[in-house]
Amino acid sequence: MTKLLLIDDDEMITRPLARSLRESGYDVTVANDGLNGLTLAQSVRPDMVILDVLMPEMDGWEVCQTLRQRSAVPILMLTALGDEVDRILGLELGADDYLTKPFSTRELKARIRAMLRRVELDRGQLPANKIITAGDLRLELDAHQVYKREKKLALRLKEFELLSLLMIRQGQVVTRAELFDRVWGTDWLGDTRTLDVHIRWLREKIEQDPSKPQYIQTVRGVGYRLLAPGDSQ
Repeated sequence: MTKLLLIDDDEMITRPLARSLRESGYDVTVANDGLNGLTLAQSVRPDMVILDVLMPEMDGWEVCQTLRQRSAVPILMLTALGDEVDRILGLELGADDYLTKPFSTRELKARIRAMLRRVELDRGQLPANKIITAGDLRLELDAHQVYKREKKLALRLKEFELLSLLMIRQGQVVTRAELFDRVWGTDWLGDTRTLDVHIRWLREKIEQDPSKPQYIQTVRGVGYRLLAPGDSQ
């Protein structure tokens, strides 16, 4: 049974929502504050976290950031904050999707199903040890670390997520639309040049000569493809 962890201090939301999700076949654990949520995330090991932003003591931003440092678990943020800046902040801190209150239970369930489908697709393409290699690069998904010739690289969160997707799909062209969908979320409304900026940052860290990239290839008008140096294009 799919395990969901719901972290929200408002029982007027958590009680009916947890009941509805259980009726849909999910195993739901509820935490009424951020600290308890982090503790339960370690013990329950949920398949997905549904996280409120506005909570006392430890808000959702901090919980999200801490969770992401420990795990790649999918995170869906719930908040009454509809401002684009707040939405972007959540995505930059590691959230996978963002739903603004008030929302319908039907929409939430649809988001949950879509996120879990993406996770299963990715897992099906991963080696058993969740370590992916390409040339001198080694990416460890569980540890959230990347090495080049055994030197650990300091990557921003979105850089790591981009590189993970490109390495999982090594040799395949990944479209710009899919990269935005998987890394920034389906409702991204920011500047589309942010993808190109992150690709440039990645190249500066993994390429011998960023101006002549060997790993991350641009497929003009379509997207990007990662190749190990020496592979045919």
